[in-house]
Amino acid sequence: MNRVDRYILGLFWSSFIAGLLVFATLFLASDAMSTLVRFADANSADLIRYYLYYLPEIIHKMWPVACVVGTVMTISSLNKGSELIALFAAGLSLFRIARMVFISILLLSVVDYFISDQLLPVFAKQKNFTFYNEISKNPGKFQTIKTNRIWYRSKNTIFNIKTLNSEGNLAQGLTLYFFDPQWNLIQLLTAKSVILDGANWTLKDGTISVFNTDSSFPLNDEFKEKKIAMSEDAQDLRSTGQASDLLTQSQLSQFIERNKEGGLDTVRYEVEYHVKFSFALAGLVMSLLSLPFCVGHTRGGGGMVRNIGICLGLVMTYWILHSSSQTLGQHGSIPPILAAWFADFVMASVAVFFLLRLRR
Repeated sequence: MNRVDRYILGLFWSSFIAGLLVFATLFLASDAMSTLVRFADANSADLIRYYLYYLPEIIHKMWPVACVVGTVMTISSLNKGSELIALFAAGLSLFRIARMVFISILLLSVVDYFISDQLLPVFAKQKNFTFYNEISKNPGKFQTIKTNRIWYRSKNTIFNIKTLNSEGNLAQGLTLYFFDPQWNLIQLLTAKSVILDGANWTLKDGTISVFNTDSSFPLNDEFKEKKIAMSEDAQDLRSTGQASDLLTQSQLSQFIERNKEGGLDTVRYEVEYHVKFSFALAGLVMSLLSLPFCVGHTRGGGGMVRNIGICLGLVMTYWILHSSSQTLGQHGSIPPILAAWFADFVMASVAVFFLLRLRR
């Protein structure tokens, strides 16, 4: 690393940190305003704690944007001061000039992946717990997903589920614990499978045990099919099947395998599994594509504004492609791995095309 590389790194890191702070603050402020409108009576201490747990996820979402901002501002600053022309005259190519920038982004990608994989699920659980228990005052909706079970509480009922499909309408290995107002167990239901239609559940191949204070032993009975009406809170169990952000990569892989063994649809989970990898490289791909647009036409303030506009346009294009391909993958229109990597592949291909045309 020579003096030029250190100088360019200084420009990049200052722009990256500034961009991350700006976009994370904007996201945080807009979300906080929405939360305050919805829960005007929420305690300020609970809100602060909620957003402290939410902050790592916000940074994770905004860091690819900050990478693009850092790249654009660094190369544009060099171009605006004619330093880029001097470096070209010294025989350095554009990619050689930006080499340390992309090495930094690659290292950031690796660090972001491991931090998001190991820490974000922990923060997400605490965030959800704070939101449902302290802010929305609806603890029955709080969910905890473990690697081998799903637990859910709705009023005086506790659900224990082995597997749940991504749509939240089909479960296997279900156990329902019913309690009286004093939290004494009064009934126990088990079923091999259950169809969830809102508050109306259809249990199949199960047993029912009724605990009576007048008897020392519970009354047991078996059934082939049984329909029960649950409370309205039970409908929120549907979102449990989509809470892959509460799982690490290895836990999500195990979760997929168990659902496959249970004969459940795992397409949504498989897409989200591969997205964890592809999103880690989003900043690198978008920054690579922004590089050719930073050269030329940057004299004066108009050129810098133009490049910032291009930066935001690239980010929006990536998100449109990323979201669209994910939706297609989750509906089974394209394979999960293609759904996850489609945006990265398209943006990287376009970047290579423009870099080859640039010839610098």
